Amino acid sequence: MKIEFDPIKNEINVEKHGISLERAMDLEILRVVFDIRNEYGEERMLGFGLIDDKPHCICFTERKGTIRVISLRRAHEKEYKRYVKI
Repeated sequence: MKIEFDPIKNEINVEKHGISLERAMDLEILRVVFDIRNEYGEERMLGFGLIDDKPHCICFTERKGTIRVISLRRAHEKEYKRYVKI
């Protein structure tokens, strides 16, 4: 499946989280849940998995068969345990 992202959001993500949205292609997703924290005007999902054997969290949506990455960051230990280590 094709992955895309906004170049400006990528710059913000690198500055804020120290990782490029391009690394989403390297994420081995282990669990996906719907993001119901807010009303975004579109269905968003949170994916939890590994990049370089380290836990990461990705927020994304699907648009016309393409994964649109919104953010990518290291997962907090508590959320990773909650969603992945069940």
